[in-house]
Amino acid sequence: MPRYHYTAIATDGKKSKGAITAETSYSARKQLRVRGIHATSISEINARAGAGVSVFAFLKMRNKNQLIDFTKQMSTLLNSGIKLTEALMVMTQQTSDLRFKSAISDIRDRVVTGESFTDALRDYGDYFDIIYISMMHVGEATGALGTSFATVAGFMAKRQKVESKVVTAMVYPLFLIFFCLIAVLVLTAFAIPKIGEQIISSGQELPWITNQLMSLGYILTSWWLLLVLAIIVFIIFCLRKFLKTDRGSYLRDKFLLSVPLFGPLIKQRVVARFSSTLSTLLGSGLPMAESLRIVADVTGNSLMKKAIIQSRERILAGADISTPLRDSGVIDPAIAHMVMVGEKSGELETMLKNISDDLEASTDVVIERLSAAVEPLIIVIMAVIIGVIAYATLLPILKISSGGF
Repeated sequence: MPRYHYTAIATDGKKSKGAITAETSYSARKQLRVRGIHATSISEINARAGAGVSVFAFLKMRNKNQLIDFTKQMSTLLNSGIKLTEALMVMTQQTSDLRFKSAISDIRDRVVTGESFTDALRDYGDYFDIIYISMMHVGEATGALGTSFATVAGFMAKRQKVESKVVTAMVYPLFLIFFCLIAVLVLTAFAIPKIGEQIISSGQELPWITNQLMSLGYILTSWWLLLVLAIIVFIIFCLRKFLKTDRGSYLRDKFLLSVPLFGPLIKQRVVARFSSTLSTLLGSGLPMAESLRIVADVTGNSLMKKAIIQSRERILAGADISTPLRDSGVIDPAIAHMVMVGEKSGELETMLKNISDDLEASTDVVIERLSAAVEPLIIVIMAVIIGVIAYATLLPILKISSGGF
């Protein structure tokens, strides 16, 4: 059904803007009149424009904390007996972010006119992903929307906690690497060339290491740097294009899982995400086949996605799901066996939750060990690099001072 952007005037004289779903522009105006709003202009939002908005919103990145707070507060309001439309009105008044506020306001207006809450959410994929929408659909169908909001809020908070730990572990090493690169750039591009030029102008010969770093400095301060950057950008562009293909994403994910030190961490995150998401979806009342279809779309790993799709096909054929998971190479045989036991005993949801909790606890240990191993290694590498540059800088000066040239 088409979406229309409108500019309108309410009965109190206030101007408003928003979007509305309707079969025709006439139907859109009619819906607005029912709300007590007179449309001054209305235009259809085509698919291309919508895609551009989505890309722009993706680049800006949505505030996950804001969405989690919204979900928690909606759960509290609905479980307190407040109607959905009233709860959305409260959240509209409380939300400070203008884009998110506009989205909530439009969702509320569409629910007031009789549209499904889930259908209204689907038009705001920048905020509400497929897991969110699917669980809201179950809650809306069963009349337990407040419970669904509470479940989603807990799931999102748990997932963000795990992601935050990984990001936090990477901040310090990246910080060190950044300043090391800045120091190297300044010394090789400015300090060493000036010292070298003065020594050469005095008729002296530069040491080999100083001469090499001077050459690097000339490259960094000449048009050759632009050529190198252009080549790097071209390679990155081609690589990104390739990684968007099925073959490219498969090779990337397979490589990441085999990387020393980081491979086990990535594998644990993938399996923990799969277990946690599937457990949450099954607990919300979604059928197994539908839950696996959703999990396959959000797993974030091509190998795991392929295994989940095969598991779903086996479920539809009346077979088990543990065999494709075990053969994927992502899930360890012990975890695959636990899934099989949970499936046979009818406690798959509980078993998946236990697997997720165990893996997340293990992930914390892996992150701590990686931090303990990587940070000293980076410091040592930085010290060596800076030491070499300092040696190349001071060596000619010391030789001149001692009359070594």
